[in-house]
Amino acid sequence: MKMTRLLLPVAICSTCVSLPAYTEDGLTKAIKDGEVKLNFRLRYEDVEDDISTGSDTDAEAFTLRTRLSYTTAPFNGFNAQIEMDDVTELDSVDYKTHPSNSDADLADKSVISDPEDTEINQVWLNYNFNKTDLRYGRQRLNLDNQRYIGGVGFRQNEQTYLATTIASKAFKDTEIYLGYINQVRRIWGEDRTDGEPDNLGKHDHSTKYFNVSYSGIKHTKATLYHYDIDNEESNAVAMSSKTTGLRVAGKYDSFGYALEYAQQSDAHDNPKSYDADYVLLEAYGKLAGFTFKLGQETLEADGSDGFFVTPLATLHKFQGWTDRFLGGGLGNVDGGVEDTYASISYNLEGINLSLVAHQFESDDSSAATGGASDYGDEWGISISKKFAKRYGLSLKYADFDADSDWSSTDTTKLWLTATANF
Repeated sequence: MKMTRLLLPVAICSTCVSLPAYTEDGLTKAIKDGEVKLNFRLRYEDVEDDISTGSDTDAEAFTLRTRLSYTTAPFNGFNAQIEMDDVTELDSVDYKTHPSNSDADLADKSVISDPEDTEINQVWLNYNFNKTDLRYGRQRLNLDNQRYIGGVGFRQNEQTYLATTIASKAFKDTEIYLGYINQVRRIWGEDRTDGEPDNLGKHDHSTKYFNVSYSGIKHTKATLYHYDIDNEESNAVAMSSKTTGLRVAGKYDSFGYALEYAQQSDAHDNPKSYDADYVLLEAYGKLAGFTFKLGQETLEADGSDGFFVTPLATLHKFQGWTDRFLGGGLGNVDGGVEDTYASISYNLEGINLSLVAHQFESDDSSAATGGASDYGDEWGISISKKFAKRYGLSLKYADFDADSDWSSTDTTKLWLTATANF
């Protein structure tokens, strides 16, 4: 099995050859003129935490993701894509890929959510008309800043959606996104690891969303959205909710801002009964080559009844890089989360440098575990550079220091990543 995985990237490369030079028009030409893309992402990840109680909790992963995609050229308004991913652990697997893993050999290990897997990442058919795309199939979805629906692109295995979607720019200064999601293929992949639930990698849904943006006001973009999430898995119905919100963001010269407010309630078969709000205040500015950002994001709690959740989000983008508040998108904290953050970044001759800090507090300490008002703080650093537009290197490190009032779960994570695109 291991040898098969190691040879797969080589086999994929061998398929990246030009199609025969047919002269026919129409469908044959659309296939012939299609685009092949190949991507490699090699990553080393190291995790140290005291979440587990064993003597050897630290975990390491050295994985290679190989991604091959083919997209046809347009034909009478239609085009299609198929994309395949393979994730291979280049060393022995000594980490849990999910907290629920009950494998005794991995019981004390920390979590690194990059399981070995080979699967179809995307396969869809698209019809374009009047600046509108109608698409059906397994596809990538990244709406706005991915706070509600995203692809979790940081992880080696991406989250994709079996869905029917409409994306339209037919009206001036307006973008409209509509969709019906039948299934979510999650980052834990199709191949199950011993000790993990069978449905961990995919959840059946009857989820609907509406997202419309208007940018006709100078320096401003306003977005109104509604997300009706109906997770049909019996062990995941607590992820079902209805959320309606408004996001206003803008940029003027070297200054930018984002303001957002949303209301959420339980929906469908969710056993909880709650109402909770979401508030975002963010501003950034550029000075002498530096970019400064300051913000506060609050996911409120409704006492002990429930709290604001975002189970389909690109969660790694929010609330710190150590992922201490994921909980499968359920927040992992009963008291809600108030995240106050600041960052500074600079580009030094093509090298991107970023430093970010977070302070985490509960929204409602009476509902938080142990009555905690403070959860802790985190700082992180990122260094990245691209070469010849094809290659990239990056280093990212994050350190979470838990407050003693909450729990003793300090965590540090390190990522070293190399990418190549062809």
